[in-house]
Amino acid sequence: MSHKYSVEYTDTFGGEANYSWVKRETIEVPEMTHYGYTGSTDGSYSRARKSYNREIVRLAKAVMGLTGIRGKTYHHGDLIEFRQYGSNTVMFITFED
Repeated sequence: MSHKYSVEYTDTFGGEANYSWVKRETIEVPEMTHYGYTGSTDGSYSRARKSYNREIVRLAKAVMGLTGIRGKTYHHGDLIEFRQYGSNTVMFITFED
């Protein structure tokens, strides 16, 4: 089983998403057991969560053509925000039900 995420990549104006142009895609990521989550209390949840979030951002960057681009990632619950350094763009990754 896998989870679906919608990805939006757009420009910014004054630091806020502008949407004068936008590129949208959908990615699928395997569930956390694939990344080492065992369900026990051995601390595997935090390690698996970090790997899982890193994989989500890596796949989203790849589908948007941003592989190798460095930036800052912010986590807001079900929303992940990626802002690349030196560019007026933002990428939003949102969990789909």
